[in-house]
Amino acid sequence: MNSIMENIDDKELSALGKEIEEALNNSLITAACKIKEHLFNNVELNIAVTGETGSGKSTFVNAFRDMKYNDDGAAPTGVVETTMEAKAYPHPKYPNMKVWDLPGIGTANFKPEEYLQKVEFDRFDFFIIVSSERFRANDITLAKEIQKRKKKFYFVRSKIDNDMRAEGRKETFDQEKTLETIRQYCIKGLEGLGSPKVFLISGFDLGLYDFPDLQETMEKELPDHKGHVLLLSIPNITLKINQRKKEAFKANMWRLALVSGSVAVLPIPGLSIAVDVSILVNEIKKYYHAFGLDDESLQSLANRMNVSVEELKAVLKSPLNQKKIGKDVIVKLLQSAALTALTTSEYLLSNIPAAGSIAAAVISIGTTYYILMKCLNELADDAHNVLMKALKANE
Repeated sequence: MNSIMENIDDKELSALGKEIEEALNNSLITAACKIKEHLFNNVELNIAVTGETGSGKSTFVNAFRDMKYNDDGAAPTGVVETTMEAKAYPHPKYPNMKVWDLPGIGTANFKPEEYLQKVEFDRFDFFIIVSSERFRANDITLAKEIQKRKKKFYFVRSKIDNDMRAEGRKETFDQEKTLETIRQYCIKGLEGLGSPKVFLISGFDLGLYDFPDLQETMEKELPDHKGHVLLLSIPNITLKINQRKKEAFKANMWRLALVSGSVAVLPIPGLSIAVDVSILVNEIKKYYHAFGLDDESLQSLANRMNVSVEELKAVLKSPLNQKKIGKDVIVKLLQSAALTALTTSEYLLSNIPAAGSIAAAVISIGTTYYILMKCLNELADDAHNVLMKALKANE
């Protein structure tokens, strides 16, 4: 139990307890809704993408959201500046994660103070400064102003795939040496900013070059709750990202299981099961989408890796991939032979004062944790198999 408590914020549980107590004075439905609101409150994450005109900002905004230029809701791209004012582009699966396409900074009279005021600096969690060549005076000036205001920024050198194609025509071509040459060229242009790190990116294939490193760096430097949102929203494009998503979900299981247990101690018929179903449906849906097992994500991966969707779907093993994840699916899991005794005992014990309530809580915690772990392992394994299939198809 001590290991469980270490993962729970005391203030969070206290606030939840008060909300439940107040709600119970009204109705069972209100109580369940309050618990759901607390558990699934969306954390907002706002990422600003800026740079000179033509640097590939809009392409990066789309890629970051796992979208193509012609998808509904994609940021417009073109050879001339298409962004006249800051515009938010929500992630299609995680709408509270917004990537903002900011106006270009490549004008002669660029003033960073006015620019940051105009785009409402304070609403952003961090900035990504994009360049398709070397970073110039305006990039450095903007970075210094952001630094002065104590926010994070990252330098992204875009269109690396174009450079690789051009250099690849040379007989002496060496990809690693070419990438390091580009990297050092960019860093040299950032003199005066200490020891900046430059991430080399292809907006058309985030699985290549430095994007996984960029994503991991951003995630680590964000507060935990926002880093979690970032990790879930990133396309499941590498085995490392797949594994880190699994670990992040696993770390959150005890929190959800303990909330389930805290509700089980309340002697109200039906409340514990209602809350457990709500917890499980919402969390397992997150697994499904974060691992890229929905049709849109599989199609996107198939297009990127030149493999058919049918080949990718052929390696899916979990029954969860065969039907829409909803209340009915979760109720069947709870009613499975291995868990029927536990859930029935929980209901009976919850009506026995003191000892019965504690026992019901323990059973509820164990049941919720068991189902979450089972579903997480199945879907993470499926996602791993899909990626392996895609990678082997391109060997």
